[in-house]
Amino acid sequence: MLQQILRDMYIDPDLLAELNEEQKQILFYKMREEQIRRWKEWDKLLDKEASKMKIKAKFQHNNSKHIEWLQGADGEVWVWIMGEANGDKPYEQITEEIMAERARHQAQKEAEEQWKQKEAEIEKKFRDAMAKEKARIVAEKWKVEIEDRKAAKLLENKFQEELKKREEEERRKGEEQIRQREELRAKELYLSLKRAQQHHQRNENDEEEWQEQLRKSKAADEERKHKARRARAEYHRQSLRAIQKGKVAGLSNLFQNTTLNNGQEPIQEICSTPPIKLQLPVENVWERPARPISREVIVRWFKEEQIPLRAGMEKDSEQIAAWFHGIISRDAAEKLLMNMPEGSFLVRVSEKIWGYALSYRHQNGFRHFLVDASGDYYSFLGVDPNRHATLTDLIDFHKEEVITSSGGELLVLPCGQMQSPPDFSILFQ
Repeated sequence: MLQQILRDMYIDPDLLAELNEEQKQILFYKMREEQIRRWKEWDKLLDKEASKMKIKAKFQHNNSKHIEWLQGADGEVWVWIMGEANGDKPYEQITEEIMAERARHQAQKEAEEQWKQKEAEIEKKFRDAMAKEKARIVAEKWKVEIEDRKAAKLLENKFQEELKKREEEERRKGEEQIRQREELRAKELYLSLKRAQQHHQRNENDEEEWQEQLRKSKAADEERKHKARRARAEYHRQSLRAIQKGKVAGLSNLFQNTTLNNGQEPIQEICSTPPIKLQLPVENVWERPARPISREVIVRWFKEEQIPLRAGMEKDSEQIAAWFHGIISRDAAEKLLMNMPEGSFLVRVSEKIWGYALSYRHQNGFRHFLVDASGDYYSFLGVDPNRHATLTDLIDFHKEEVITSSGGELLVLPCGQMQSPPDFSILFQ
């Protein structure tokens, strides 16, 4: 789709409306680069054509010199004595006319030489101006690239320092929480042993029960220590991984989720999708139009090209992914995400391009990204240069990597179906 836009140097207004501001800026930048590239090719071709014309004109001029004698009625060379033939003008008049003609030719020749000199000056003036403008553009572009690299380096260093500070702070908090729990557990164990001792003193016949209780207490204490050590190791591993990938999302709550809330069930996917058995349609081979023209054509495209690529399916099963939806509008997608937390998302079949639209719930509203599927890969249009073999690979990748650095969109919670039958049922019938 991007190659077609750059080839035609035109983008449909409806498709442009689907892009966010960052996607628009990137697309306009690429179109401007294509314009400059075409202009440079045209300029080189024009110089080559002008050089060929000059060489051809010089060659023709050198080969046009020859003499052919005029012959008379007798077959001999025709001879004319000026002023003696019938009807001739007087010699003086003929010489005057010849002199006037020679003077006119000489003046015309001098005027042509002056014009050539003037034309050369004009060409040199504008050629120098064009060269200066090109040099200015290159210098400004180089200056901007240098400043961008410096700013990116400073930002990276600042971000690394902030990550280290946050890691140390989280580590300190985690160790403090473990120490407090160990002290609290020591007190609980001491009181338990104290009560057991008092009970033993009151009734020596309960010795076996006391031993069993002590054994269970020690086993529970060892289990908690083991979980605490495992939580610290997992926290340390996740912290290093976040630093390497340039992100720390979710690590501040990792220790509490593994130690304080042991045994808690993970977040359930909202509105899970019922299993659907896929039936691949057997039809004649079809030719895809340049753009989607109707819902029927989109359904045909999905059945012919996307189902064989397992679009919208779980990676290791034949089930439809919870985040996958059919041909629904942007408004319908925003209604589904309205009451969802930040990081929720869904993928819907686009009506503008051969591909999909990813709708994302942001803290300040909603964001929509177009996914180009017109080739043999999946990628965000104008945002992410990465190409993925399947649609599921793209979604899994951005569960760990943000879509844009400015927005920090991370796919956390899929938004499933809220109606029956599901909105994608027409695609798999």
